[in-house]
Amino acid sequence: MSFAIVTDSAANLPRTLLQKHSITSIPFTSYFNGEEYHYDCPETFEDEAYYAAIQEGATFSSSQINPARYVEYMTPLLEKGNDILFVGVSSGVSGSFNSACIARDELKEAFPERSIRLVDSLSAALGEGLIVLQAALCRAHGLTLEKTAQHLEQIRTRVYHLLSVDDMKHLAKSGRIPAIIGSIGSALNLKPVLKGSEEGRIVLCGKARGRNKLLQLMADKYAQLAHEAQQNIVAISHAGCPELAEKLASLIREKCAPKELILTKHEPVTGGHIGPGALAVFFWGEAGVRKR
Repeated sequence: MSFAIVTDSAANLPRTLLQKHSITSIPFTSYFNGEEYHYDCPETFEDEAYYAAIQEGATFSSSQINPARYVEYMTPLLEKGNDILFVGVSSGVSGSFNSACIARDELKEAFPERSIRLVDSLSAALGEGLIVLQAALCRAHGLTLEKTAQHLEQIRTRVYHLLSVDDMKHLAKSGRIPAIIGSIGSALNLKPVLKGSEEGRIVLCGKARGRNKLLQLMADKYAQLAHEAQQNIVAISHAGCPELAEKLASLIREKCAPKELILTKHEPVTGGHIGPGALAVFFWGEAGVRKR
């Protein structure tokens, strides 16, 4: 029996991919200058104005998806007779996955005949998105819900995350990194380079002076760590700097063109936490790649 795939908007998957693979995206809540917004994919907001306003001091915050919203989105799928595989943003950066667990327990009581399987992606943004796309591939190949979930849990830490931000204060303010690291990055006027850890957290792993060196560093990391680069799916996202993302995509293609390259703007919730000018690349590596 097939199953429905559900994720959250932090997976940053473009609408075309959500529709192509019949994936349901549950939106996080963001608050921008006191107004509440819900975006289920990157295309639904105007990124240039958004990041320009943050740069000028607009207030931004977000809240995790609560159990009631999970129930709201999953109930219609269950009523149609679907089992559900949910792939969520890392519990290392958000409490949203715990809310999904609460919702699952509630839904299991209402739909005891249905299976609901949750997978903590230990990833965020398009790193999470790559794992969701792997779930869609497993389903297309006829794997069961349980086999797909087990496969994702085995390979989830093979997705390598590399991120650079213009100013560490946004991550420090959101609590994603220690405040002392945020102040050091700002004081030295460097472009810090961060990665996703095996525990699904954001950790500092290097620095680069200037955008050209940053792009080269990111492309070199891809060349060094990508598994079977010609068969890889690479994903690049940016927070209001499309030209920089295009340059990185060109460098990666020059190094070793991947099978597929996804390039999109960063969705607003995680984008608000990393701040304007952030650039990220995600790809599949060997087992243990996040230790490197």
